[in-house]
Amino acid sequence: MQLGTRWAAGSEPPASVPAALRPAIAEVEADLSASSGSKGHWTLTWLEGRAIAELDAGWEVFQTAAGDIVARPFQD
Repeated sequence: MQLGTRWAAGSEPPASVPAALRPAIAEVEADLSASSGSKGHWTLTWLEGRAIAELDAGWEVFQTAAGDIVARPFQD
């Protein structure tokens, strides 16, 4: 795993965040802001060459091996 970067939810993601993940990140932030006002910080990491953005409020956004973008609450 390669560590990426960290940024505050609601702010512009760093340039290192892949363009494919940005719309899903924005959607998660909008949904959380509307429902609970929850903020927090995102952490970008890389696993097997694929980016994973995790929000410390309990969400993850990632791209599957097939290229699909997934945004979901953390799985137990």
